[in-house]
Amino acid sequence: MQQDNDEEIKPSRTRRRSGSSSDRMLAGAGILLATASALFPWYVFFNEDKFGIRVETMDHTRDLPDTPARNVFSVSPLAMVDNTPSNTPKDPLDPTDNLTTATVASPDKADGDQGTGLMQPLPGKNTFRLMHVANGRALIEDSKGMYMVRVGSILPDNSRLATIEQRGGRWVIITSTGEVLNDQASGSP
Repeated sequence: MQQDNDEEIKPSRTRRRSGSSSDRMLAGAGILLATASALFPWYVFFNEDKFGIRVETMDHTRDLPDTPARNVFSVSPLAMVDNTPSNTPKDPLDPTDNLTTATVASPDKADGDQGTGLMQPLPGKNTFRLMHVANGRALIEDSKGMYMVRVGSILPDNSRLATIEQRGGRWVIITSTGEVLNDQASGSP
């Protein structure tokens, strides 16, 4: 075998640049911008007189001339009144009848809830039904959706839920108007 007598060359160790000069300039500009952004609010805080809201005083008013008011020359035709005899109605309109035809209860009379109208029932039958009862709450349903109610809640017919009871193995709710609604499900509690 023949031996190789070539001269051994060492690899050159050139410094490898981590970036070009434009990359360094961009990084420096970014650091400078970040520093300025962090320090500017503090500059504004310490120099409030330069950046604060200035209230303008109201002593600069405009002097108006001391002349009398001018007459109005252009009047809208709708503002003019025509007083010719042909435009006046010959017969007056129907006279107003001042006779009172209804009775008004005096405030000192206590006729129950007739005078207040608060407990007046809404027209039509109740459209909600009892679906389920659990943990002292009742699930009711009407045409607009399902609601979870408890004693004291306002029901869709504008009454309040008075009590939730179990009668004969079935749940019932009693409203403030005295209406009793039975559970639609089976008799399980």
